[in-house]
Amino acid sequence: MALLVDFTTKLAALQELSAAEVSAAASALAAPDESDDAKAAFLTALAAKGETADELAAFATAFRALALNPGVEAWAPHAIDIVGTGGDHAGGFNVSSLVVLVLACAGVPVMKHGNRGITSKCGSADLLAALGVDLAASPEKLRRALDQLGYAFFFAPNYHPAFKHLAPVRKALAAAGRRTVFNILGPLINPGRPAHLLLGVYSLPLVAKLADALEALGQPAGLVGHGVITAELGIDELTTGTVNHVRGVGRLRSVSAVWRAEDFGLKTSPFADLLGGDLPANLAAVEAILDGRGPAGLVDTIVLNAAVGLHIAGRAASIRDGLAPARELLLGGAVAAKIKATKEFYRT
Repeated sequence: MALLVDFTTKLAALQELSAAEVSAAASALAAPDESDDAKAAFLTALAAKGETADELAAFATAFRALALNPGVEAWAPHAIDIVGTGGDHAGGFNVSSLVVLVLACAGVPVMKHGNRGITSKCGSADLLAALGVDLAASPEKLRRALDQLGYAFFFAPNYHPAFKHLAPVRKALAAAGRRTVFNILGPLINPGRPAHLLLGVYSLPLVAKLADALEALGQPAGLVGHGVITAELGIDELTTGTVNHVRGVGRLRSVSAVWRAEDFGLKTSPFADLLGGDLPANLAAVEAILDGRGPAGLVDTIVLNAAVGLHIAGRAASIRDGLAPARELLLGGAVAAKIKATKEFYRT
């Protein structure tokens, strides 16, 4: 316990932790014999100081080392994750889940890493499970899924056993309305280590911070983005209803821009088009989208994100070039067929 207490004192004095200190702190946080009070005090002090990009990268490195390896190295150099931090409280639809299916249909291997809804009524795991994905699938089954379906979902609790000893503390701090480093760490610790990443973050200052952390981690290619709804509210997505701030990583590190729907020949939509709900509501939205009855802004937002994903993965020379193929895959029957194939795959 003395170790965490010492680090907490250092953080309270607004001093940054070194990579070695972060590694030691991560081990202490994951240890069952450290008290919940000491863990809570440390996480609270870290959040109050503000995590630096280097600290985030060091935490990610430490928890990656503690994660279970699903054995998907053969796919990782070509794969992508489409993920958001969550925590924006904007009430948006699970855009990333349908983007995963579009990209899989396009032949881009997708390694989605996520959890059930915590700050939302329906998380990516909730929706994908309802569309047929087995959250308890073994790594061997997920390797076959990558081979046969073109995508796999790594349910976070299955791959991060170290978090078991942090669960009570995280739950208590969340109940008190306190954010911690774990609110932004999830997208950095995908156990599959895909080479490409489209990451949405819940606040504007996190765009640069997460981009710098991913650079420190050696991410080969990626984009970090945040959609501004109002001066007080944002979303961890790129959308056609927001002003989108983006930063590139790795091969795309020259990108630093503000994107609007019109920049890609799309119409700006009312944010109401993008709202989601609970699981039944989101399943109904999926059915409407695939049947050609979805809100135009939501359809365009899914298409935009899929086109960005195609560009990040090197499958489209530009984002505009990716729009038409993404729209055809979403609305032309390929995604509906992928959902059917998913259900059949996991039934066997």
